[in-house]
Amino acid sequence: MPSTSTAPVLSIREWPRTERPREKLLERGPRALSDAELLALLIGSGTRGCSAVELARNLLGDFGSLRALLAAERGRWRRKGIGPARYATVQAAVELARRHLQEELRCGQPLTTPQATFRFLQAQLRDLPYEVFCCLHLDNRHRLIAFEELFRGTVDCAQVHPREVLRQALRHNATAVILAHNHPSGGLTPSPADEAITRRLKAGLSLMDMQVLDHIIVGATQCYSFAEHGLL
Repeated sequence: MPSTSTAPVLSIREWPRTERPREKLLERGPRALSDAELLALLIGSGTRGCSAVELARNLLGDFGSLRALLAAERGRWRRKGIGPARYATVQAAVELARRHLQEELRCGQPLTTPQATFRFLQAQLRDLPYEVFCCLHLDNRHRLIAFEELFRGTVDCAQVHPREVLRQALRHNATAVILAHNHPSGGLTPSPADEAITRRLKAGLSLMDMQVLDHIIVGATQCYSFAEHGLL
């Protein structure tokens, strides 16, 4: 009878140096690595008979995309064999990336166009399963002072209180704001309630000489700018 044994799986340490994710990153930079290789570095180790890279490839295949994998709740990771320590490491890396974008905005150019904030807002809001209402507080040159989540709601609604929006803008000594919220459904069309609260906030903030530069809705893959559509 033919043998049914299989060749032993080589650990990553036994791979050629040029194929090991850590060495490849150090020699060629992080952009040279695939999604699976980057994920493998965060996971740290594989399972019996499965290297960290193979485990990462399997996870990406099971979840369908890198975005879906990173946004998945802890329970789904656990069901795939990823314990709390490795899950925490990956989530810490994701949060560092978000904070890096926020720091980049603080040190960057004035936010004078919607496109200047889309990338940041998508990183912050697009994968949340519930609706949040946020505010970017800006100085007199339209540079970011602070980004705050002000209200959190359900899958399709977040109750917004204009008084609290005004209070926080005054606390930060902002001269302008950009309002933002996400649509967990992925759609971009503003609701009548979205338009109504925008008008109320614009009127209230103008009494304190604060300008509303935009209200941005974050969807699954794109953003909607009230300013670009003439709704401010």
